[in-house]
Amino acid sequence: MPGEKVTSVDVAKRAGVSQSAVSRVFTQGASVSPKMAEKVHKAAQELGYRPNVLARSLITGRSKIIGLVVAYLENQFYPDALEKLSNALQAHGYHILVFMVSNEDASVDKVMGELLDYQVDGIITASVGMSNDLAARCAAAGVPVVLFNRGQDDDRLNQVTSNNFEGGRQIAKFLAASGHERIAHIAGWSGSSTGRDREAGFRVGLKDAGLELCACIDGMYKRETAAAAAIELFSGSDRPDAVFVGNDHMAFAVMDVLRFELKLDVPGDVSVVGYDDVPLASWPAYDLTTLRQPSNRMVEATVATLLGWIEDGSTSIQKIQIDGPLMVRGSARIPQGWNDERL
Repeated sequence: MPGEKVTSVDVAKRAGVSQSAVSRVFTQGASVSPKMAEKVHKAAQELGYRPNVLARSLITGRSKIIGLVVAYLENQFYPDALEKLSNALQAHGYHILVFMVSNEDASVDKVMGELLDYQVDGIITASVGMSNDLAARCAAAGVPVVLFNRGQDDDRLNQVTSNNFEGGRQIAKFLAASGHERIAHIAGWSGSSTGRDREAGFRVGLKDAGLELCACIDGMYKRETAAAAAIELFSGSDRPDAVFVGNDHMAFAVMDVLRFELKLDVPGDVSVVGYDDVPLASWPAYDLTTLRQPSNRMVEATVATLLGWIEDGSTSIQKIQIDGPLMVRGSARIPQGWNDERL
């Protein structure tokens, strides 16, 4: 009858097999003969049958769904990383359920509480923190959480980041070696571990070179805020001769302001260095020197950590930091005789 839902019983009757045989055919990794599988798939196709994944999850205790929480997608780093995460998880038979949030704790907790109601097998948060109460709820529910590109001081949470402190230190060393003396920093959001760690490493690198920041403004990881910071820093006569911008998304805005509003030459008047190495950084329009976040290795580590908990029963908390290289291009003055070993 039109509107009636086709069940595994109907498929079993059409194929001339038992209902349990149909279940095995549609269970990944189950033992079934090629001939049996062919009969069942043919019957299912004729009837328009699709297995009920949610119903099976009630039996197996596995939904094969990973919740992915992300705060914003304006930064090119995140769409690229989310695509890689999705592809990597699908290769292991998992699918992602994406939720967008603001960076406010109340919004994050509400959304992630809803994710738990969907019976997800695990949660990945992309540049999003979470409250201690929610971390406790996830731990009590047996749902592993991996923080991607964000650190948090909580022994219940796995985290995978680039080595932000060392990245900031590398950039400082590079700019100092280029002969810059008035170096500014338009930082990432001070409420994030990534922003704080990059700034801390940058300050240490400058100190090692006998320098100090001439100015530091929190760019909030927002394009408009970074652009306003650039006008504030570079409109006067006593302007910096170099600036490290906390991520590429902001660095592009800073370069646009310097070149098109303030009519400054990059890198003739001022060197600009970013952080992330998103695809746009290598385009001739920007040619941005930047610290590459090793997103492929970060994704591999995130997926391996999460599936280790889900499939292997691991209970070891991972705090992983992955080093990335400085990608030297045309937006910053290059030290004379520069090579990788010098940095």
